[in-house]
Amino acid sequence: MAEDRARASMHRRGEPLTRDTVLREAVALADEAGVGSLTMRKLAERLGVEAMSLYHHVANKDAILDGMVDEVFGEVGLPSDALDWKAAMRQRAVSMRNALSRHPWAIGLLDSRSNPGHRTLRHHDAVIGSLRAGGFSVAGAAHAFSLLDSYVYGFALQEAALPFEAAGDDIGDMAEALIDQAPAGEFPHLAELVARHVALPDYSYADEFLIGLDLLLDGLELRRARPDWSGA
Repeated sequence: MAEDRARASMHRRGEPLTRDTVLREAVALADEAGVGSLTMRKLAERLGVEAMSLYHHVANKDAILDGMVDEVFGEVGLPSDALDWKAAMRQRAVSMRNALSRHPWAIGLLDSRSNPGHRTLRHHDAVIGSLRAGGFSVAGAAHAFSLLDSYVYGFALQEAALPFEAAGDDIGDMAEALIDQAPAGEFPHLAELVARHVALPDYSYADEFLIGLDLLLDGLELRRARPDWSGA
């Protein structure tokens, strides 16, 4: 792997250094080793340049983080005008969750930047526009947007922290092993859940995402009937 990175770095030496190149490599570095590993020196090494060369394209590390967040938002599909608000929000939530699966370091950063980029602002504007076109009041659109993002970010955070693959086969075995270690009958409801749901051959924790998302969207559809929905 180190040799592959070295060859890639040598290849990049022949390419012009641009802001887009810097940001793409910063995202790749965070994907590999986490955002905490990102330094100007390490990024420059990946690009095969001196660290000072980066400052011709980005002002500082904060500017790189702003740009990285914008890169991630650029990967998330915008709500389609061809769909009703509910289908559009479902599609957008799935796209966001997929982007966060590719870039788990971004979960805590997406809404933390004080200088959002164009793609970030375009994304937010499109989501609000889809909700408004779907009949939500301004306040209702704000509530719906916040609720959906809280769910998507929270699920992505929990999924990234699981000690097993969300779609793997080992979750049932792990759950059964935990129950077997407990005294018989001590956790009857948990044991029932494992035996009749989690340990089934076709169970995948990843499937819980769409189930929960549809529950939220159904609830929002009921609330949408209140033109002046204020969250009461």
